Amino acid sequence: MFQTERMRKLRILTLNQYSSSIVRDLHEEGIVQIEDISERIQQNPEWADSIKPSKMTPLIGRISSLLMKTTGISETFGNALAEDTGIKDMILSFVKPVIPVKREVDSLNSENLINKAESLLDVVESQTKVIEEKLSAIDSEKNLVTLNESLAQKLINFDLDLSLLKDTGYTTHTVGRINVESASKLKEELNNVTDSLLFFEDNKVSKEKDKLDSKVVIITALNEFKDEVLSVIRGFEFEKLEIGDVEGTPSQIISSSKNRLKELENEKSQVTNQLKKVAEKYDEDILVLKEQLEIEKERNEVFATFGETDKTKLLEAWVPSKEYNSVTKLIDKSSEGHFVAEFEDVGKDDSDVPVLHNNPSIVKPYEFLVGMYAPIRYGEIDPTFLVFLMFPFFFGFCLTEAAYGALFAIIGVVLYKGIGKVNKTMKDFGAILVASGLWAIVLGLLTGGFMGDFFPRFLGSAIPTLLIDPLKRPEIILIIALIIGLIHLNVGFILGIINNFRYGDKKEALGSQIVWFILEIGIVFLALGFLVPTVGIIGMGIGAAFLVATFVILIYCGGVYGIMDVFGFLGNWLSYARLLALCLSTGGIAMTVNILSGMLNSMVPIPVLGIILAVIIFIFGHIANFVLQIVGAFINALRLNYVEFFSQFFMGGKNTFNAFSAKRILTKLKD
Repeated sequence: MFQTERMRKLRILTLNQYSSSIVRDLHEEGIVQIEDISERIQQNPEWADSIKPSKMTPLIGRISSLLMKTTGISETFGNALAEDTGIKDMILSFVKPVIPVKREVDSLNSENLINKAESLLDVVESQTKVIEEKLSAIDSEKNLVTLNESLAQKLINFDLDLSLLKDTGYTTHTVGRINVESASKLKEELNNVTDSLLFFEDNKVSKEKDKLDSKVVIITALNEFKDEVLSVIRGFEFEKLEIGDVEGTPSQIISSSKNRLKELENEKSQVTNQLKKVAEKYDEDILVLKEQLEIEKERNEVFATFGETDKTKLLEAWVPSKEYNSVTKLIDKSSEGHFVAEFEDVGKDDSDVPVLHNNPSIVKPYEFLVGMYAPIRYGEIDPTFLVFLMFPFFFGFCLTEAAYGALFAIIGVVLYKGIGKVNKTMKDFGAILVASGLWAIVLGLLTGGFMGDFFPRFLGSAIPTLLIDPLKRPEIILIIALIIGLIHLNVGFILGIINNFRYGDKKEALGSQIVWFILEIGIVFLALGFLVPTVGIIGMGIGAAFLVATFVILIYCGGVYGIMDVFGFLGNWLSYARLLALCLSTGGIAMTVNILSGMLNSMVPIPVLGIILAVIIFIFGHIANFVLQIVGAFINALRLNYVEFFSQFFMGGKNTFNAFSAKRILTKLKD
């Protein structure tokens, strides 16, 4: 529990013909982490003479191509089937998700899987390709019709057939938008080019946010003046409007465009329904194939991490010690005994050893919180169990509100029992929320926190379980918080001492952890000397000696500036006072909401209206306070673990154990 799984490095040499079956069986078992040795082979002269880096299998290109096709079809089917889902379906998928039933599939080699994939994709694509082409054509026409309608809207005040604005053998037409102030100047300069020019202006001024007022103009000139006209236009901020293949007046185009868009929507709906029918028929097959191809792709890619000779393959893997015998038996079976295995135990340098937590199931969700901070080092103490104990407690202490805690726990149950069935992260998060909510209920009942002062204010009596009222006796809550904080820090110091001694850094243990125990002992003796007459001067002398020893150790380990660490220690300890601050914040704001609700009920002259307003303020006020306080409680509970606690001992590593495992969600192999 406080130690991660013990690891061994396994090195396997086998004949080429057995390498695929070994990879396949290891992948299905999912109990080893494959190490990439290709770079090490190139860098090690002894290895380079006898072995070379391996490569991915020749089939990887075909598998990747088929996977891309399958993924594309899967997304198309997913979009088609998702069109009928609404908010209700989304909520149901979160609260009561559909748990996929795993389909039994044959164990196929790469060639057979490729043949199966090509066969299925040929059938599916023969039906989807035509539909997708129709949808693409409809979308293209919709875009064109929409553009024509937009153009017609801009030219709505010109009652002429827009087909007349196309260039002819004699005339050229330029249509565009220009700001109002420049329109007259443009007309003047164009008239200087030629008198045989027509300049039509839209009397309606277009107003757009953050832009100058503008109007649409139509310029008609003889072709011989086309270049000169365009040259003048380029001297102005002129937005040219392209006249496409349109016919009719703007109003006629707008009307026909709207009708055509409706027709296209109906056509698209019919074609989409055809796609849905195909999706309903083949969606499951495609998803299963996609999963199989993903697994096969990973298997074919892993060969690039191996070493090889003409007839053999060499692979390295990290294996949990307890699984070592199982792995060797599996390889023996897969290779029919044609393999050589050797193992290495972890040496002094464990910085590259992958870490696999070893915690009871009730503690495992909190590995998520520890992992958010950093991977732990292989040889250090695993703090997950302590986070399991303290994080929910700190959350509950910050919240100290039974009603809010109950709601928070219910949310956790929904996550755990709902989406948690198909999402491990959500399941873990739900378990954390439930535990945190339960602590908030317990501490809320002990401190009288139930929607603030709901019981005494509206029911006329204090909550029966009230032990300490934080608003009346905050000093008691503060003392409790500081005592808990000191214990929490001291546990961290003990873990730090163990970690540093394991790695032989005794000076670090002395200057970063042991010194604070000496300081605490000194303070205790000084306090006893002042408070207990029988101890008197002896106690103060012993205490002073311990204090002097503290400063000597700090200077020895960190130089003169090491003395400043005392302020760091005090800062970490006093940081636990935030537990009181958040406790008072939750109750204080909740009480304010209750006061406002009561005032509205009594102040509004219309009784029914007063009650309605009071209920609204009460509900939404407590909802806002709930959201605010749970965010604050979660962040501060994390902070006390990450900043104050972990900083006393956490070393941190590089790698978490990443098993070479076939991720089967929709499939399972036939027996």
